[in-house]
Amino acid sequence: MWSTFFLTDEEGRTVAPGTAAAGGMAAPGGPAQGAGGLASLMGGRSTFGGNKRRRTTSAGHAMSEAQEGKKIKLAFFVAIVGVVLTVLGVGTEFWVELAPPKNFYNNQTCLTAHYGLWKGCTKTLWVSDIDPERESCGPAELPGESNCTYFKFFTTGENTVMFQKTTHKNLNVAAAMLALFSLFLMVMGAICITMALSKEILFFLKPASICFILSGVMVLIALLVFHQSVLSFLASDHTVPLHHELSWSVSCIGCAGAVLIVGGILFLLLALPCSPWQRCLPHKEGSS
Repeated sequence: MWSTFFLTDEEGRTVAPGTAAAGGMAAPGGPAQGAGGLASLMGGRSTFGGNKRRRTTSAGHAMSEAQEGKKIKLAFFVAIVGVVLTVLGVGTEFWVELAPPKNFYNNQTCLTAHYGLWKGCTKTLWVSDIDPERESCGPAELPGESNCTYFKFFTTGENTVMFQKTTHKNLNVAAAMLALFSLFLMVMGAICITMALSKEILFFLKPASICFILSGVMVLIALLVFHQSVLSFLASDHTVPLHHELSWSVSCIGCAGAVLIVGGILFLLLALPCSPWQRCLPHKEGSS
């Protein structure tokens, strides 16, 4: 007598593989069911969020997609901090402070200046308000009469003269253009992350990571170019001795560049098909 036996698949459905007379041939519909299961497994790798599907890493551990979405939001928060610091630094004019000796003019007042990418300001301070141990005029935070003007690099192409020294417009324009292009890359990266979170597609993490890393590098390059423009400005004339120091806007730009690079690296790690920690330190199931 021929005996017939049945199997049960993973979802509890009964499958008849065939009888002994079939000669070991696969049951009808078996390959189609296998292909459907493979398609469902592949479809789960590109989504995350509130669904209950899970993405399995190479080490065989399932990572919930809700946790993955939280990691992306955390990395996005890091990148947003870098964007805010960049906007704060680019939009302010406290990149460098210039100060002659406080008694250089033999007067009760002295003149200090500070400027950034777009405009420069001069400020008249009372010598009596300055710290007696300080040799130069300043700092610029002291109360005094201030006068700010925008640079004409981007309109008429004229250089600016301060303390009988002339700015180097090519370097100043290059630093400003690098800063603006870095902001453009930040916007593009933010759009990619928004698409990844809304459309639940992990592919957008890769271009976002590239945008944020490049924007951080360009911010740091803009800082170096600006510092070179300051050195060229100081070397243009030696009639008035000047003490210069980089101010808090430069600190914002430097921190922003580092934070943006870190945020881009985090997005790159999240875009990998498996965790680098699990690849370097494979989990041993029997270790526990």
